Amino acid sequence: MNKILMISALCFFASIASAGSYDDCILSRMAVADNESSVQIIRETCQVMIQKSKQESIEMGAISKRFLSERQTQWNRHSITAHKQNYILPYSYSDKVNREAYEFRSDWAEELKHYEAKFQISIKVPLTSEPVFKDSDGFYVGFTVQSWWQLYAGEISAPFRETNYQPEFFYLTGLNWHPFGGSTGLVVGMEHQSNGRTQLLSRSWNRVYITFLFEKDNFALSLRPWYRLREDEKDDPNISDGDDNPDIEKFIGHFELRSAYRWNAHEFSLLGRNNLRSDNKGAIELGWSFPLTGHLKGYVQYFNGYGESLVDYNHSTERLGFGILLTDLL
Repeated sequence: MNKILMISALCFFASIASAGSYDDCILSRMAVADNESSVQIIRETCQVMIQKSKQESIEMGAISKRFLSERQTQWNRHSITAHKQNYILPYSYSDKVNREAYEFRSDWAEELKHYEAKFQISIKVPLTSEPVFKDSDGFYVGFTVQSWWQLYAGEISAPFRETNYQPEFFYLTGLNWHPFGGSTGLVVGMEHQSNGRTQLLSRSWNRVYITFLFEKDNFALSLRPWYRLREDEKDDPNISDGDDNPDIEKFIGHFELRSAYRWNAHEFSLLGRNNLRSDNKGAIELGWSFPLTGHLKGYVQYFNGYGESLVDYNHSTERLGFGILLTDLL
């Protein structure tokens, strides 16, 4: 959904106004711009202004508005831009604890609690400040950390049960296609995901993906198919070389579908995955954020299926968590 936060916005700029009025806008804004205003920001602002003046049927959606806001500050060396959602769930309850994965840790397996804390931190950094191939495109790097913390398991010193690290590199651009009066975009990227463990607990994979995005008003939708980059087979589970989880796509599948909708100050999100096999393995995640105070929002998250974390990629669980959301999707 991080790409939804940026890429659908790009599509809004695909309809360029006539050359004369557009050039006039650029010249007039350059004349009054301060030193902090980049040429790219001025160009995008003029595209928006001219499109609004024409009163076209395609209006700026929630993602486009967020994208433009981020572009105003993303080159400020004192600011950090959110990528995916950032949240803290102090209480998260799972119906099935994956004790089997930790059986070789005799001090862990039987003491793991059904309830734990979960959090996600996700940021992105732009690599290009000017258009690469077309207006409003660009390259980015992102980094996301998810962690499941056995906060209430004092008997085993409250360890972090699992932490997943996900660096990624991607290119994003808008599409000059506006079905149903909305906007569309495309992202192409590569990502690595690992839990940073060794031997029996090690899990990791690499994949390349293409994401198609659509937005209209306060609704956003993304479809992301991927291709896993293969690794050599592991000769011995106790060595580091080789594939730690060769069957991961049997449980997680080859694509994911995400959507988000904002209603007043409330936001609802959906994630779905399926392996498209007869056993019908996959996952669904539902989210609801609502206002609390200031920039803080309450957050409820429900997950059911496989692959909530890498160590649980082949373990089905149902989880419900409550906490605080720091940055939302739309």
